[in-house]
Amino acid sequence: MEAVDLIKGSVKLATLPEVFIKINEMVDDPSSSASDIGKFISQDPGLTARLLKIANSPLYGFPSRIDTVSRAITIIGTRGLRDLILATSVIGNFTHMPGDHIDIKVFWSHSLYCGVLARLIAVKCNALHTEPFFVSGLLHDIGQLIILNKLPEMSRETQMRANDSMAPLYEVEREVIGFDHAKVGSELLRNWRLPDTIIDATEFHHEPGKAELSPLGASIVHIASVFANDVDNESEKSGGVYINTQIDPVAMAITGLTESSIEQIKEEAALQFNAAIELFLPQVV
Repeated sequence: MEAVDLIKGSVKLATLPEVFIKINEMVDDPSSSASDIGKFISQDPGLTARLLKIANSPLYGFPSRIDTVSRAITIIGTRGLRDLILATSVIGNFTHMPGDHIDIKVFWSHSLYCGVLARLIAVKCNALHTEPFFVSGLLHDIGQLIILNKLPEMSRETQMRANDSMAPLYEVEREVIGFDHAKVGSELLRNWRLPDTIIDATEFHHEPGKAELSPLGASIVHIASVFANDVDNESEKSGGVYINTQIDPVAMAITGLTESSIEQIKEEAALQFNAAIELFLPQVV
């Protein structure tokens, strides 16, 4: 069995809403203008309301109110809006998951915090577009939910072994299953036809030094995940499972971050995270 085998047949989990699929196609189509994309989004009142709420939130901190999709596209960009639509769609698809050894509220809280941190780190690294990093951070552990859905007993076993042995979960998964959740997640994102950079960042967020297409993305998500793990440990949200709190020196070298810049990011993340919880996770928490 390979990681891609877990994606096959997962019709409900592996299928994104038609609105995202259409917007994704339009964003990648040179003949589709920003105006065309804005008109299409505006046909969905619920989606429009969610996007405008996000655009006017502390996540962006724009001084003036954004009251139209066209204005949001001007400021955030079509690709940025596409990524935000993806984020809201995925959380909706994976809200209700069976299994008492993974708390879905904790899972999405951790993932969202990682997304917020990744976006802030990307800003610090002067990345041209930051939304892809938010998506990468948000989805970095989604492979855990696929394993939970398709291999529930193995999911439980790997969580228990990681807890008992104090070994990183991804290493235990490789021993028990033959591959880890990062690989499963990357196969899911590949199935969704997401950009290769996001796929690469997801697959190698535990080992950023192995990323070839997006070493910066993998490094940023790695650091964000470690930061989020620190918060989980402090608030006892880890569920008793061993989680890595050591930053790979390779990731620090690639991003060029310093201790002082890290502390600044943590402070800003706290405010944005509270806003993000209200925006993305009301149906979960």
